[in-house]
Amino acid sequence: MRAVVSQGFIDLPQQNDPVKIADIAEKFIYKWQEKSPLIIPALACHSPYTCLPHTLASIKDIARKCGVIYNIHVSETKEEVAIVKERFGKRPVSYLKDIDVLDSLTLAVHCIWLDDSEIELLRENNVKVSHNPESNMKLAAGCAPVSRMIKQGITVSLGTDGCASNNDLDMFGEMGTAARLHKVIEMDPTVMDAKTVLRMATISGAKALGLENRIGSIEPGKYADIIIVDMNKPHLTPLYNPYSQLVYAASGPDVKTSIIGGSLVMHERKLLHVDVFSIMGEVKSIAESIAHNFRS
Repeated sequence: MRAVVSQGFIDLPQQNDPVKIADIAEKFIYKWQEKSPLIIPALACHSPYTCLPHTLASIKDIARKCGVIYNIHVSETKEEVAIVKERFGKRPVSYLKDIDVLDSLTLAVHCIWLDDSEIELLRENNVKVSHNPESNMKLAAGCAPVSRMIKQGITVSLGTDGCASNNDLDMFGEMGTAARLHKVIEMDPTVMDAKTVLRMATISGAKALGLENRIGSIEPGKYADIIIVDMNKPHLTPLYNPYSQLVYAASGPDVKTSIIGGSLVMHERKLLHVDVFSIMGEVKSIAESIAHNFRS
């Protein structure tokens, strides 16, 4: 699999040694940078209210020095905004601007509770955004102003967040949810059209990760990262508009072939390089251990 993998940071009492934190970040980058064309290291600070200012700034300095993506949850909840305003006298995006962590390699996740000035700050600093509609719905966090951000020229990609707040991590489902949710919120059936949402899940996702010159579209000179969707199915028949069909009707199981970097990794729904049932067995064993410990 191709992956951008982040070392995460959150300031718990036993983990807020600045020297140790910086050392962990640098060792992670140097361990993985340029070791494989498939694995790209990145750094992630959880959020402005769970990381101390020196952690946010120092991890960004390392990310900037190494030229890697810096992920951070921003304005996911009303409570987060209130906490940051109480501590620092500013809204989250303004605070992050003041400590110099906003630039073209910053990926701001969620971005739900933004005001107009914060949207403008994201645009001015070329910050990318990851929209996670199903997670936001499950946690009742709110709905990000995605169409406004896109109109302002901000690159908005599509994500799932983690399995703790999104059970299936299905990008096809995420596309359908994104396309429908904003129509309801804005009471406008024309916003977030299928082509826009598909772009968020493909080339905009690549831009958000700084990889638009390598992946995200099928073009000469790019890696051959391609999926083939079986459109010869009852729920995908008839086909009038491929964008609408992919966003509103298709799902993950409709992908029959996956190619990564020109190598065939799944064909006719069969994974070629891993033993799925063996992995499922391992996962069930881990889950039983977790459940046992929880009951204890």
